[in-house]
Amino acid sequence: MFTSAATVCTLQNSFEPSFVAKGDFVIGGIFPLHYNQEMPDLNSTYRPPPVKCNGFDPRAFRWAQTMRLAVEEINQSPELLPNYTLGYKIFDSCAYPLTGQRAALAVLNGLSEDDSPMCSSSSPLLAVIGESGSAQSIVVSRILQPFRIPMISYFSSCACLTDRRKYPTFFRVIPNDDYQVKAIAQLLVRFNWTWVGLVRGDHEYGRFAVQGLLRELQGTKVCVAYQEMIPLLYNQQRALEIMEVMRSSLAKVVVVFSAEGEMTPFLRDYMAQNITGIQWVASEAWVTASVFTGSEYYPYLGGTIGFGIRKGQISRLSDYLQTVNPHNYPNNPLLSPCSGQESLLEQHSAYMNTSSPRVAYNVYKAVYAVAHSLHNLLRCQPGSGPFQNNSCALSNSILPWQLQHYLQEVKFTIAEEEVNFDLKGDSIPYYDVINWQRGTSGNIEFVNVGLFDGTKPAGDELVIQEDRIMWVPVSVCSASCLPGSRKAVRRGEPVCCFDCVPCDSGKTSNQTNSIECTFCPENFWSNEDRTSCIPKKVEFLAYDSLGIALTVISAVGACLTIAVFAVFFHHRNTAIVRVNNSELSFFILFALTLCFLCSLVFIGEPTFWSCMLRHTAFSITFSLCISCILGKTLVVLAAFTATRPGNNIMKWLGPKQQRAIIFSCTLVQVVICAAWLIDAPPYPSRNTKYERSKIILECSVGSSLAFWCVLGYIGLQACLCFVLAFLARKLPGNFNEAKFITFSMLIFCAVWLAFIPAYISSPGNYADAVESFAILASSFGLLFCLFAPKCYIILLKPEKNTKQHLMGKEKK
Repeated sequence: MFTSAATVCTLQNSFEPSFVAKGDFVIGGIFPLHYNQEMPDLNSTYRPPPVKCNGFDPRAFRWAQTMRLAVEEINQSPELLPNYTLGYKIFDSCAYPLTGQRAALAVLNGLSEDDSPMCSSSSPLLAVIGESGSAQSIVVSRILQPFRIPMISYFSSCACLTDRRKYPTFFRVIPNDDYQVKAIAQLLVRFNWTWVGLVRGDHEYGRFAVQGLLRELQGTKVCVAYQEMIPLLYNQQRALEIMEVMRSSLAKVVVVFSAEGEMTPFLRDYMAQNITGIQWVASEAWVTASVFTGSEYYPYLGGTIGFGIRKGQISRLSDYLQTVNPHNYPNNPLLSPCSGQESLLEQHSAYMNTSSPRVAYNVYKAVYAVAHSLHNLLRCQPGSGPFQNNSCALSNSILPWQLQHYLQEVKFTIAEEEVNFDLKGDSIPYYDVINWQRGTSGNIEFVNVGLFDGTKPAGDELVIQEDRIMWVPVSVCSASCLPGSRKAVRRGEPVCCFDCVPCDSGKTSNQTNSIECTFCPENFWSNEDRTSCIPKKVEFLAYDSLGIALTVISAVGACLTIAVFAVFFHHRNTAIVRVNNSELSFFILFALTLCFLCSLVFIGEPTFWSCMLRHTAFSITFSLCISCILGKTLVVLAAFTATRPGNNIMKWLGPKQQRAIIFSCTLVQVVICAAWLIDAPPYPSRNTKYERSKIILECSVGSSLAFWCVLGYIGLQACLCFVLAFLARKLPGNFNEAKFITFSMLIFCAVWLAFIPAYISSPGNYADAVESFAILASSFGLLFCLFAPKCYIILLKPEKNTKQHLMGKEKK
């Protein structure tokens, strides 16, 4: 930076301050008075010129004037630093680390008595107010650190600056980005913006902010669609590539961690590309940048939302800004383009925007923090000081590190706000939520729509007045899954990109974006929309259409049987009734009546008693019926055999023997049923396996062995009857009842053989219906085959109702 020959030191370039004032104690100020840089040609063939600063920033110029105002107020105050004055040196950093380094080195140089160029001595500098960008602050802090000069930043929020080992002299009056990224994460979750893009500047501020935001978004439903970086030295081609990503992405919300200087050319090209429909979420570095308040920005930036640093009130600022006149600073290059006759409000509205100072208010607080710390240092009483041997600093030789001790402990109130620093040099985390809305003149206005207070308990920090916000769009990769469906993540894509899959039967989801569907309880099932569980439909063979049909058929069968019984009883003395053993016929008709009626037990809700009665009543009545038919078959066979000489078989088949046969055969079935009921009786059960959406009330047989033994015994009786009747089918006589018994047993066996597979494959009420139909069908088969021919002769052909005709001995 310098060259020296003997005792002569000369500056190698121009490092003159933008503003300077002498005082008993001098503080430095570094501000980005320009927001763009023009790098020199580094071809190594000649000495490169210095970096050229372009793009005057009236907003930063206002910050510098705020520092000057604060110093003047302190110097005029009879209470703060009485009998002492503050001086300042203010330099331009050009919003770039390299030029920020130049400003830091310049601020360390002293001023000679005759105001010759700075190189005469070391500066009596106590503190520096600066810088704005975190990247510049990192450079400046490292330069100041060997001299132990404290630095108070008014706009550097990078969380990296909290590291006291790397930046032991750094303080700031703006919250660090750990709180800002936490606030932005809560904002994204609050508005259900689950698919967002990230754009950052190429510096520590952007890098640490993005890392912090990604860390905060872990465990939330928010996903990042893309991450892009604006080059530190603006490159239009790279910027256009970023804009193309933004245009093609489904993410309509873009979070930007960048400085005003980088955003200015980027947004200019963005507007030239005519890209709209983007919801910007701005970091505190540019959310209150007045340079973007022109009406031409509104179609592209209207609705922008972000977190701005806390605003305050500086009563004299507006009047003070109007006192700046280029005639008072003839050698100041910042003011050389001005004649002094321009209207500041028209030419530089951003400079005169003092309605809600934020960064300027931070500058104001920073200067007062230095003044209060210095004031406390000067009030130190010997013997009670904080330094070695309880000593105090000497007022005529105060060192920067001594001031830092008091700066760490300072606590004062300004504009009803308490100002102090924690052990890391940070201040109270507090942000205003800013929304960009159209003003009455068409320009953009920064409207306060909420706040973030980092001192509040977790979950209560963010307060937003949503009714005051303009334009909150939807930004999702996939639309929300409605209740009744669940999210299915697409393979190879972020978790925010998913398909909505309807819940399976028996599962529900009653919330939006459910990750999985939950099973309904055992006795419940999902409704049609799969949004809630409803009680399962209970089914059994009830008295509905099917039950009523079975009841009517059963009643008709029983009535027909009783009618036949009446006909036989009325004609009991006729030949056809007497020849066919009227007693056995009445027994059969009685048993058939019971068979028809027992099918009614299968209709209705199963109970413990009805389940036991169903199968036992059916099996015993049918066994009784088949036993009677078996007895009749034996009698028919014996009657025709007895006509042969020497055959006395009929004496063994008299009425008593017939009753004994019927009783014995039925008793076997009764014993089987009794053993069944004692060992494992049938019981009502709830079948949910066949159809999970329903509860089928049915009677479980209890013991499958007993059930099939009962059916097997009836089948054995029927087969025996069939065989005997088949053997007697060709015996003489016009009315050989063996033929009809053969047909009846054939029908009976066919019905029950068909019943077995149908019963096994039918669930619940259908199984009961199948069994009822089998009972009724076999009963009708027996009734018609055994008694229809007799009723036909009795009622329609009475002339054939004679013994001679029946025995085939009728005279021709």
